[in-house]
Amino acid sequence: MIKIGMMIGDRYEILEKIGTGGMSDVYKAKCHKLNRFVAIKVLKQEFSENANFVSKFRTEAQAAAGLMHPNIVNVYDVGEENGIYYFVMEMVEGITLKKYIEKKARLSVKEAISIAIQVSMGIEAAHNNHIIHRDIKPQNIMISKEGKVKVTDFGIAKAATSNTITSNVMGSVHYTSPEQARGGYSDEKSDIYSLGITMFEMLTGRVPFNGETTVAIAIKHIQEELPSPREYVPEIPISVEQIVFKCCQKSPDRRYQSMAELIDDLKQSLLNPDEDFVKVMEPDRKASTRMITEREMARIKKASAAKDNMDESMRLNRANYTEHDEEEEDYEEDYDPRMEKITTILAVVAAIIIGCIVIVLVGRALGIFHLSGNKDDEDTKQEEETKQVEMIDVTGMAVNAAQDRLRKMGLVPVVKYVENAAYEQNQVISANVEEGMMVDPGTEITLTVSSGTEGVDVPSATGVTYEEAKNTLEKAGFVVNRNEASSSTVENNYVISQNPESGTKAPKGSAVTIVVSTGAEDSKIRVPDLMGKEEDEAVAILVEMGLQAGTVSQINSEDFPAGQVCYQSYSVGSFVDPSTPIDIKISLGGKAETYSYSGNITGPTRAEDPDYKEGTTVKVTIVTEDGTTLLDTQTTSFPVAVNYSGIKSSTGKLTFRYTNTTEAVMTPDEEGNLVETTPASSEDKTLERTIEFTKER
Repeated sequence: MIKIGMMIGDRYEILEKIGTGGMSDVYKAKCHKLNRFVAIKVLKQEFSENANFVSKFRTEAQAAAGLMHPNIVNVYDVGEENGIYYFVMEMVEGITLKKYIEKKARLSVKEAISIAIQVSMGIEAAHNNHIIHRDIKPQNIMISKEGKVKVTDFGIAKAATSNTITSNVMGSVHYTSPEQARGGYSDEKSDIYSLGITMFEMLTGRVPFNGETTVAIAIKHIQEELPSPREYVPEIPISVEQIVFKCCQKSPDRRYQSMAELIDDLKQSLLNPDEDFVKVMEPDRKASTRMITEREMARIKKASAAKDNMDESMRLNRANYTEHDEEEEDYEEDYDPRMEKITTILAVVAAIIIGCIVIVLVGRALGIFHLSGNKDDEDTKQEEETKQVEMIDVTGMAVNAAQDRLRKMGLVPVVKYVENAAYEQNQVISANVEEGMMVDPGTEITLTVSSGTEGVDVPSATGVTYEEAKNTLEKAGFVVNRNEASSSTVENNYVISQNPESGTKAPKGSAVTIVVSTGAEDSKIRVPDLMGKEEDEAVAILVEMGLQAGTVSQINSEDFPAGQVCYQSYSVGSFVDPSTPIDIKISLGGKAETYSYSGNITGPTRAEDPDYKEGTTVKVTIVTEDGTTLLDTQTTSFPVAVNYSGIKSSTGKLTFRYTNTTEAVMTPDEEGNLVETTPASSEDKTLERTIEFTKER
């Protein structure tokens, strides 16, 4: 029996119980060997002596242990000790997707698609390992505090062979596929159906089919058409609606045939949400909704009862052999010799087509066939890939402007400062590539820049940690820009190089760029160039590369048109961990509008807090919509006079934080002694007001 504080496997200390399921409990534990927190799933005591349940539990562990993917809760260890069967999993601090949907009522389209892509990637990894989950639902999808999405609980997963597998017990009936509801065959496309229902719930905040009993819900999955999610949320784009429809087709053959196909369409929907690009085949008689037979109804009721009652599922396990024989009979009854003939003809035709393709490919390789059109296309593509750019004149430009222009051309600017009285400080004197020369994208362009006549020696910042380098350069009066690069020779967080180099002179207050090692490249992801991309395209690029879109905000930018990314929080080409959030800022274009705010701030009113007392110490803050803090002070008296100008946001938040205290109430008892009848108390309070700033002319 599991007890808090006990050790399992001589390394796992049980800390607390964090969940329970039909046949297992989940505990938070600490691994003392690796000094990390883990989750341990333990088979309940009442099932540990039942060979069927022990076998099922081991199957779950083996299925999950073979999967290692960022979007799957990974299994670290499996064991048995004194009759306790357990396996050790990655500890995910966060909430289930189900609770997340309940918390937000429904998710935005972009957020729902982003989550669906990550879930699809996890399921795809399972399918590639011939593992079918069979119970995809929001309750089995975790969202960590860092925003990572992970599929968990392969509790009824089974290994898929060359044939499909037979399901005797349904997963959660609200998300079960029609073939699972019938108690028939299920394969990878059953997971796709369940994910489609999950997407429906993310987008609308509700499941498409509901009923008083599990049997009633299962019948709806088989017989009723899926309602359109746009009936509940009209702003859902047509492409997203069609993706959900295709996932939830009654016939598995009409759904997406693989997770890869679904992922491609999900990414496309981020880029072109209003395009009707999803190909959903019109249902024919074979794939259309049909009535349930009496035998199928009996199967559904049996599966439903097994799901609702664990004792019934134990009896069901003993009856599996009989039911399997019935399914064999069903298969023989459904056999159609005409269909076999058609299948044979199609196989012959396919073989002929494949043979022709092989002949053409071999002929092209030997030079027998010359397809000039294709060759021209290849030559054109190669020319486009190697297209050079013409160097511009940067002499006399401000160094920041020159760097921006060169980066937009796909070139890499490197700055070298020299003392020069003829050019103003931070003005480009020359470049190592002359104007008009054609160069390849990615070419380094060395800019010689004037440090004026009062240049400061640039100290050495290489070979030390980033923190040491930053401290050295800032003490010398320089601003530090950090770039990152992988390195097999320089230790993680140590500086590889700097620009300008040590020993040269540069203006005080100018920027020194240092390149910091992220260690070996193996597990890192190179940050893509998002500058100039539309928001949807940038988000799609990040998701596709295994990163996440972080905070998205808007700022004015003279360099980028409205709607384009004009800032990203990690430098292009630097290396980061998978799932790292990348903050981006979207250009508003043009000159920034500014606002002002002046007046007297009054304290909390009686309507806001009846218990507030004058003289209480209050922390007062004003933070603009773009995150700028205008005021952060403490006071015991109001009003507080403020006067601000040049504010870049039109609104802000005024926040009061303080503590209300009440003294103890003393009353005399029968003997005249004072007795405390109400103890002293304190309560932390936070009040917020929205402020509208005045637009400046």
